[in-house]
Amino acid sequence: MPVLVVAGTRPEIIKLLPVMQTARARGDMAVELCHSGQHADLGREILNAAGVVPDHLLERPQARDTAALLAGLQANIGEVINRMKPRAVVVQGDTATTLAGALAAFHRQIPIAHVEAGLRSHDLASPWPEEGYRRMVSAIARWHFTPTPAATEALRRENVAQEAITHTGNSVIDTLHWAVSRLDAEPALGGEAARLIEGAKGRNLVLATVHRREADAQALGRIACGIRRLAEETGCHVAMPLHPRAESEILSEALSGHPQIALTGPLAYFAFLQLMRASRLILTDSGGVQEEAAALGRATLVLRDVTERPEAIAAGTAVLVGHDPDLMLAEARAALARPLPAPSDVFGDGRAGQRIVEVLARDL
Repeated sequence: MPVLVVAGTRPEIIKLLPVMQTARARGDMAVELCHSGQHADLGREILNAAGVVPDHLLERPQARDTAALLAGLQANIGEVINRMKPRAVVVQGDTATTLAGALAAFHRQIPIAHVEAGLRSHDLASPWPEEGYRRMVSAIARWHFTPTPAATEALRRENVAQEAITHTGNSVIDTLHWAVSRLDAEPALGGEAARLIEGAKGRNLVLATVHRREADAQALGRIACGIRRLAEETGCHVAMPLHPRAESEILSEALSGHPQIALTGPLAYFAFLQLMRASRLILTDSGGVQEEAAALGRATLVLRDVTERPEAIAAGTAVLVGHDPDLMLAEARAALARPLPAPSDVFGDGRAGQRIVEVLARDL
């Protein structure tokens, strides 16, 4: 029963790892992993820790823009499908690799399984291009594995057949549980975080991450202003891993040299998770971090105007603050004055991978 799992970014690897581990443990499903090369290095540490080696390791296409990247990814993944001839292709989320893998399968009349289906911001400009990508995948997928009841309802409103939808919870929680257990047993896995945690020196530690494309130069400037004020006016210590996108230079120039703000390059997954666990407050525009923070019981300020994860807000772990420095500071003060929120299972119970594989095994 050959099945091809396609991933190319760290979030995809994190969320598809439970599917691969569960499928391979069954023994009746020949699962192969195609790494598209979209993010060549990020995520490799997770695969190594899990003992997973990509069966097809592709090079990132030379591309001047997102359209060319999508076209190159689709062609490369299509060649893998031609050789393997899988009975199903599994994609996750809303990246260029996700849509490229789905289109490559669709053009070869191979059924598509979409993990983390049904997330919607209802704004094509935010997040861009992810909101458009995930809607396109929904139009051609055979199986829709939804992380929350709201995602299931979104697909129903779009007339996706009920029998094609399975509410599984989010597989990010499966990986989170696995990774926390590994960290507890092997603290050295999170070693990169030690320096950043020690740098807080008894102050409240705040973790900040920014990577969304829609955060333009003006937005990044306002975010930097809010972070600087947060450090200076609350006395906290901010740890900020910078995304490799060129625009991060704006944040670096605005915040470098501040004694209470530690900037660093991208962190490995276990180190980032260790930093999340040590933080008193998290500022982020990441969807996955919103989910992980809710499960860990960490207050989160979402640096976006809309989120496709309203469950975190309803659970009381997250607040939308956009790019407004005054609102960031006010909500940060309020969050730091409250006890940490209780960990929430609103995004899943850690058995999403099992549910996904059971459905695929049954139908295939």
